[in-house]
Amino acid sequence: MRVASLTDVGEMEVRDRERPEPGPNDVVVRVGACGVCATDLHMFRGSFAVDFPAVLGHESAGTIVEVGDDVDGLASGDRVTVNPVVPCYACSYCKRGETNLCENAASIGGAGDRILDGSFAEYVQAPAGNVELIGDLPFRYAALAEPLACCIHAADRSGVGQGDSVAVIGAGPIGLLLLQTLRNRGASPIAVSELNPKRREVAKGMGADLVVDPEAGDPVETISEEIGEVDAGIEVVGLVPTIQQAYDVTANGGTTLIVGVPKQDATMEINPFDVYYNDLDIRGTFALTHETFERAVTLLQHGRIDAEPLVTEEIGLGEIPSAFERMQNNDGLKKVVVPGKND
Repeated sequence: MRVASLTDVGEMEVRDRERPEPGPNDVVVRVGACGVCATDLHMFRGSFAVDFPAVLGHESAGTIVEVGDDVDGLASGDRVTVNPVVPCYACSYCKRGETNLCENAASIGGAGDRILDGSFAEYVQAPAGNVELIGDLPFRYAALAEPLACCIHAADRSGVGQGDSVAVIGAGPIGLLLLQTLRNRGASPIAVSELNPKRREVAKGMGADLVVDPEAGDPVETISEEIGEVDAGIEVVGLVPTIQQAYDVTANGGTTLIVGVPKQDATMEINPFDVYYNDLDIRGTFALTHETFERAVTLLQHGRIDAEPLVTEEIGLGEIPSAFERMQNNDGLKKVVVPGKND
């Protein structure tokens, strides 16, 4: 089979490799589509540690071609999407259902202490418990299950419910999935702040009640003037200034949630008295759980998420490095790798 192998920082090559063989509790999936994520970009650029060579890609869907001897309920020909988080199920976090915090987790193609070969390849191996049946959902949309599951977990962490006001700072693929997740929960009104005019237009089409251009004026002032301070300020960019904006627009008694991935050495100043006196919550949200992954597949299958505007480009294995360049320039939204396309 062919794989896109990360051989060093900033270097990726398409290589031939033996197709994986399933263990007794595993399946082998022929990859139909795999989303390109900002995490992949971080690993490519060296800001997330990787042992070379590595096969990245953790947002995938495809067709099972082989099952292990002890696998029940799945068969060759089943169409599935793959949850990349492989927990140990033995640590205290796993026992509480917090598989995203597993002390001994491995990741199929994603960032982690132990990285298994991912889905920038023609075939990928996964534990049978890590796949969900998708029926006739197109692979390019089913590949959104992983990032959508992260958004569902984020929405859970935010505590947002019906009639709660929200400001989403950033409208990339995650911000737009989160916008739809919050609307499904009945959040209202929802403001979105985004620099890119095309992304603002998509956010408006997806039901944002207020869309703000942060270059046209202070977004905190604009949001506060239009809808007031919000019950939840949610940052989806990963920069200190935008985290500050989410914090500043959060009302007393509200929650500021960090969804974007900041630099590991980033710092910011927050007055602890204000947190105390104004009864504020400041929260992070990391990855997904097996439970939110299952919910994500259900939402996609039943059309509760509009996936079509999010997937703006399909590429082959050899085109991934150039896709990273376009991602850095905020060109388009979700890029999806289709092994064999244009190769």
